[in-house]
Amino acid sequence: DVFEQLQHVGHKKIEFHISAEIPAVLQINPEKEEKNGKRVYLYATTEEINNTGFGRIFPAPSSNDKMETEEEDDQIPSEFISRKDLEKNRLSREEMEKYSVFKNYEPGDPNCRIYVKNLAKQVQEKDLKFIFGRYVDFQSEVERNMFDIRLMKEGRMKGQAFIGLPNEKAAAKALKEANGYVLFEKPMVVQFARSARPKQDVNEGKRKK
Repeated sequence: DVFEQLQHVGHKKIEFHISAEIPAVLQINPEKEEKNGKRVYLYATTEEINNTGFGRIFPAPSSNDKMETEEEDDQIPSEFISRKDLEKNRLSREEMEKYSVFKNYEPGDPNCRIYVKNLAKQVQEKDLKFIFGRYVDFQSEVERNMFDIRLMKEGRMKGQAFIGLPNEKAAAKALKEANGYVLFEKPMVVQFARSARPKQDVNEGKRKK
């Protein structure tokens, strides 16, 4: 009726050439064609569309993303300590407060070198490599070369070590996860290493005086 009225007004006739073959996805069951006295020809219900073809494709839930990052984080070679073992043998904050070595603890200014103290006398470089090597990508020649362990075994610096890591991010992660780890029954104190002042600054200070 509507189209007939429009034709009387004088509008141009518009023709739609629709193929007689309707895809299976868009076909309707005969009993569902009649709705409120009107016939529906083209659109199937959402349920029918979802049950045919490929259906809908949804992005992975965000919770799975977290699980993937955790799995990636623990894809560390077996020659290095796992994150679970680190957490298992690490002191809690409450436990750290009972030790005098953590009394005035300050992490220091972030950089790519960390300072470790309160090491047991039987600690060797291989023990430190076992712990801190997990923060280094040994497939990268650059990171391999930057990884450096200097363990002090004599004099006043005995029981202390300086460890060079590939970057500041790796050092920060190592500090967070390894500080308070009990190695040979002694908890390690991990801080960012202090960078030595350039000689020029020292000379300038003397001139000012």
